[in-house]
Amino acid sequence: MLTRSEVRHALRSVGADQEALFAEASRLRDENFDRAVLLRGVIEITNVCRVNCDYCPMRRDNLGHLDRFVMSPQQILERAEHIRGAGIDIVLLQGGETPSLFPTLREVIPALRRMWDGQVEILLNLGNFSRRQYEELRELGANSYIIKHETSDPVLFEQMRHEKLDARLERIRTLLDLGFKVGTGLISSLPGQSLESVIDDIELVGELGVQMCSVSPFVPAPDTPLMLSPAGDLQLALNVIATLRVCYPGLLIPSVSALEKTSSGGQSLGLAAGANVMTSNFTGDANAERYLIYGKERFVVGLDHVRAVIDSMGLAVRGSAFLPEGAE
Repeated sequence: MLTRSEVRHALRSVGADQEALFAEASRLRDENFDRAVLLRGVIEITNVCRVNCDYCPMRRDNLGHLDRFVMSPQQILERAEHIRGAGIDIVLLQGGETPSLFPTLREVIPALRRMWDGQVEILLNLGNFSRRQYEELRELGANSYIIKHETSDPVLFEQMRHEKLDARLERIRTLLDLGFKVGTGLISSLPGQSLESVIDDIELVGELGVQMCSVSPFVPAPDTPLMLSPAGDLQLALNVIATLRVCYPGLLIPSVSALEKTSSGGQSLGLAAGANVMTSNFTGDANAERYLIYGKERFVVGLDHVRAVIDSMGLAVRGSAFLPEGAE
């Protein structure tokens, strides 16, 4: 683990210092994951959300500009067949936070396990539920869960999400306690964020003991209170990825679509900075166009794009790190 001063220096890296940082991060990624990138398939199952995040077009109060949808269990399973057909063993179900999803999950999770004969990682990114509900999801067969803290600054968190950071962190700890493999994530260059709070974000990853962490550069999205704010600094996001890799060599770190949205070739740069996960979108065109996480101009990551990016970096594709045959 780097000292706080060393982390600060890494986050400010440019030129030769940045090249050295990326080289060390890539070396550690290759050493821990055999020069391979985990490949996920995502289905975005709803854009309905109870939360009112200032940075997200799917926010609760965005009533007039968004065509809301909720996939049926049958629709989800039909899209999952495409993931299975692509030979992918990580199914990510992602969506806005809404309690009404739970009956769908009760039906879908066991069906997914049957579809893969049990050899599948079912990864959920669906926000806040109660401890008992998380426990039930684990019993149904979900392996892993993403619940991003977004920022470790409690004041900024409340300004952006209109909720308490402590409650969010408590859910992360609950998921870990229940045996989930857990991912968190942060938004870099979030308006009002300080470099010191980014250092706090990196330290928080270690304090929580999570297995995954994403880094997304801030994207000013239309129909949000932050739509006129400046776009996030791609170089800072890449430095955060690399610093996370150096601090936590075995961490799963995605090269997210927001990197590509920020700059063409951004996901390749994410891998160059030490990321080791990519996600291909299997939502289907009709609903992907309505899942406006970054607005209508979002970059929807297809399987051909993912494979081309991984190949261009001289890396291989691998399966889940959380199934027996994929365990590190």
